[in-house]
Amino acid sequence: MWPSYSAFQWLAILEHELLLFAAIWFAIGAVDELAVDATWVWLRLTGRARTLRLSHHAGGAHDPSAELQGISAVLVPAWRESAVIGAMVSHCLRVWPQQALRIYVGCYRNDHETLTVLTALGSDPRLRVVVHDRDGPTTKADCLNRLYRAMCDDERRGAWRARALILHDAEDMVHPAALSLMDRALSHVDFVQLPVRPEPQAKSPWIAGHYCDEFAEAHARDMVVRDAIGAGLPSAGVGCAFSRGAIDRIIAQRGGADPFAAECLTEDYECGLLVSETGGKSAFLRMRDDDGKLIATREFFPATLATLATSVRQKTRWVHGIAFQGWDRLGWNLRLCDLWMRLRDRRGPLLALVLASAYIMVLIWPVVRLAETSALIAPLPPDPVIEALLVFNLGSFVWRLAMRAMVTGAEYGWLEGVRAILRFPVGNVITIIAGRRALAAYVRVLLGGRVQWDHTVHLAHPANAHSAERCQPSAEVVPAVLAQV
Repeated sequence: MWPSYSAFQWLAILEHELLLFAAIWFAIGAVDELAVDATWVWLRLTGRARTLRLSHHAGGAHDPSAELQGISAVLVPAWRESAVIGAMVSHCLRVWPQQALRIYVGCYRNDHETLTVLTALGSDPRLRVVVHDRDGPTTKADCLNRLYRAMCDDERRGAWRARALILHDAEDMVHPAALSLMDRALSHVDFVQLPVRPEPQAKSPWIAGHYCDEFAEAHARDMVVRDAIGAGLPSAGVGCAFSRGAIDRIIAQRGGADPFAAECLTEDYECGLLVSETGGKSAFLRMRDDDGKLIATREFFPATLATLATSVRQKTRWVHGIAFQGWDRLGWNLRLCDLWMRLRDRRGPLLALVLASAYIMVLIWPVVRLAETSALIAPLPPDPVIEALLVFNLGSFVWRLAMRAMVTGAEYGWLEGVRAILRFPVGNVITIIAGRRALAAYVRVLLGGRVQWDHTVHLAHPANAHSAERCQPSAEVVPAVLAQV
């Protein structure tokens, strides 16, 4: 039988158990993060994590029209992207003048607005608009497969073969040096990923700003460590290039004709890991141009309270695809470095549960303290294990905030570094909600529901607010960078 405790006593017991649960898992997570930090610091001290400049190993001006070593096909899936697709494609064609470039933009037959914008772009022979023969939305991977088949059709008709496949989204603003950098990198590896740089938005320092913090940390620290220890690199789905050989091996492993799994919500993440699993080499290239700007894919992320739900939907798709589908589809690689990184990738649902427990405990805490002060219940005896965990977690939390402020400040300036500390809870709240929704979506699919592209609406493009500098990497730069990362 249950003890006959008062409601306040039950609350005190619940508070204790939530505190113990959260403290243990926070401590485990802190050890994990400290291990990544220690590895990153060691890489920095040994010079293996330096962010080089294009001119570091090459003198003279860079030729913005330097031709590619082979045809590079950029695949851009689009569903209801009429507000941004025109700026994205126009910017790509302007800052990437190479004649070996091919841009394949996929839209749906029932998306007349996007198709109208695309048909108004002109007749650049490097651009091909592909209309999907199905109503949208399907999944992003399904649209990518349609683009891949269109490229293969062009190859047969024109008697040529693409050397590289590059993935981008309709809201991306590419860096002028990115195409040539990826082209040269593919002479040494099978897959290359460039950083993603969310653009700060003055009207949204909190919601849009928290993406700046998370990507700054992920692409200045996490991916650098992952690359250095030899773990498989996931694709971010933008600013990444696959060699044709890597794509062929992925298709062969799947036993089909398409490189992307149409039923997968994070097909880009999966394909990146499959490169290493099929024997290919990967590299994360972090460089700056001669003006000090990061060579990265820039884009605007959800920015207002009205689009908070959009941010939640976006992260729900990431958690669902990486944590749940990734476990089902990719399993666990027993190499220590890969096992460690996949555990980190798939911790989203557990992190949401731990954070929710901690916030519930915070809400209960003042009620229990008030009950103790009013002598309604006796305080529980001190627990030395919890006390030790709290001290350790507090110290690691301060360290974590300092690290995030440092990497954010290094990329966006000291003011954003300070804001990174203040908006830490914003990401936590979104993670909690997204974790719950991802679990519900996963269960729904297990029960026979259909996987669908949970599209993020984009209303603005960075190319309309930024002017890109024209600079190209020389052939000597890429081998030096590959030796550094």
